[in-house]
Amino acid sequence: MCLNKTKICMVVQDRMVKGGIAAVINGYRGSKLETDYNIQYVESYKDGGKFKKLLKAISGYFHFAKVLLVDKPELVHIHSSFGPSFYRKIPFIYMASWAKKPIINHCHGADFDSFYLDASEKKKRLVEKVYNKCSVMIALSEEWKARLRMIVPSEKVVVIENYSTICENSLADRLNRKCNNQILFLGEIGHRKGGYDIPAVVESLAQSVPDAKFVLGGAGDVQQVTELLKSRKVEAKVAFPGWVRGDEKDRLLRESDIFFLPSYNEGMPMSILDAMGYGLPIVSTNVGGIPKIVKNNYNGYLCEAGDKEGFAEAIRSILTDESKRISMGKASFQIVIDGYSLETHISKLESIYEKYSNSKC
Repeated sequence: MCLNKTKICMVVQDRMVKGGIAAVINGYRGSKLETDYNIQYVESYKDGGKFKKLLKAISGYFHFAKVLLVDKPELVHIHSSFGPSFYRKIPFIYMASWAKKPIINHCHGADFDSFYLDASEKKKRLVEKVYNKCSVMIALSEEWKARLRMIVPSEKVVVIENYSTICENSLADRLNRKCNNQILFLGEIGHRKGGYDIPAVVESLAQSVPDAKFVLGGAGDVQQVTELLKSRKVEAKVAFPGWVRGDEKDRLLRESDIFFLPSYNEGMPMSILDAMGYGLPIVSTNVGGIPKIVKNNYNGYLCEAGDKEGFAEAIRSILTDESKRISMGKASFQIVIDGYSLETHISKLESIYEKYSNSKC
């Protein structure tokens, strides 16, 4: 065992931030990663108004400078996304570069087209300059690796998929109860994750499964989606519990029969992996890293983004066929066990730490 553990500075979000990035990072806390390495967390972002976000970023920059100068970590691991997150991370990347620290940029972004492909030449040059200061870029899927290779050399990009927390007794409980006809969505309610398509799916499914109910757990355009539901007279079939975590999230995952994520852009959704760890069949889209974890007609169904009738038919076919619902749930659970556990994720991450840190145990 290493007595002097390698110091890693990890730039992260506040642990109470809503979304998949914070969920990934929160899984590291108390894990084998902290046993094997001396992890020093620097928080750079929190939910709230612009002023709160600005103060958090500024305090993060000062904290990071102190860690570099005083604690002297052997490498820096930055969790980033596209959009505003990219700009917030520039000072961290430049400071780490000036300090001659290896930089791991863990890229969780989803909307690559608007971020880079459709950007001005000036912005493209900035992205290329910043990303090429990093020693390695972590992509969430092979598709995202191919996209990042447009910006940095291919040898700088590695794939580490997100992970799932496995809940064995949830699968066992589901196999021993009747179908609740409950469909669960977890995530930001808006255009990117297909929130505006859901009302049409609810209306279509109601014709064949009238007691089906949807639970949309998340924040965002709740009022706008509610108005669309009202216009179709199906608002009574949908519940909005708000952003859920902890015991409430656990309860919803246990009570539901299908996980539904009609996204237009994704990396490797933590919400799908979480649902698979609870043994849920998945209905989603063939974007980003989703086809890597959802196999059509095996542990769920994949539709084209925006295919509302396709979504409704996929959900109907699972709810009305008990053997399919059970077999798909078991398949989801097995996929997670075979390759998407936290232990597998940490093992891949530690191999990168060992490669790029200045000292070895």
